[in-house]
Amino acid sequence: MALDIKMPALSPTMEEGTLAKWLVKVGDTVSSGDIMAEIETDKATMEFEAVDEGVIAEILIEAGTENVKVGAVIARLAIEGEEAAPAPAPTPAAAAPAEDGPSATPTARKLAEQNGVDLASVTGTGPKGKITKEDVEAAIPAGSSTPTPAAAPAAAAAVLEANGERVIASPLAKRIAADKGIDLAQVKGSGPNGRIVKDDVENFIPSAATSSPAASASAPTVAPAAAPAPAIEGGAPFAEEKLSGVRKVIARR
Repeated sequence: MALDIKMPALSPTMEEGTLAKWLVKVGDTVSSGDIMAEIETDKATMEFEAVDEGVIAEILIEAGTENVKVGAVIARLAIEGEEAAPAPAPTPAAAAPAEDGPSATPTARKLAEQNGVDLASVTGTGPKGKITKEDVEAAIPAGSSTPTPAAAPAAAAAVLEANGERVIASPLAKRIAADKGIDLAQVKGSGPNGRIVKDDVENFIPSAATSSPAASASAPTVAPAAAPAPAIEGGAPFAEEKLSGVRKVIARR
């Protein structure tokens, strides 16, 4: 006989999730505690462990399928030594409903909405071209074709270098840079394709400014010294006074 492997409830409030990735394939033997798949909710991506031991007989839900209800049968496990019974064809209800716009994970859609990213401009790297959280994070510096709300944080805006090239940085790195007043154009990224990550910003040591406002400002104009008063022709001013006889004698001497 075969055991049904059902979509797990990874949190008390979880009602559905995305089967992001299968880590096993049909014919693989699994034991209790082995990681079989990655399940993505609107809050996190978590690992799904095997509870029983056996052989994967059939995978019913493909990787990348969204809105899989908790309790839905996603695969079948054959107990070793026994053959699995033929599995019924999946019902139409198990298929993910059609969605508007590009295919993206719930986390990617939420992140794109928060940062004003147009999913139509993002290239997906997930299964069947599905847009993942990492794809949206890489597109955040490029901005969005739709207006960004006035209240959007400055960290979500595109950062440009002096030569006009985009600076690629993670949202966390931009938030830390904004808090510390660091210009991301001066930070060297160590992530993929030069992407700036949290450690790059935290380890960044600003270089001394090439010029200070005081140095670049024009020196104040010194007022010209007052011109000396023009000399009076003939020397210092004097007043004529009639000399007495004694003074005349002294003056002649």
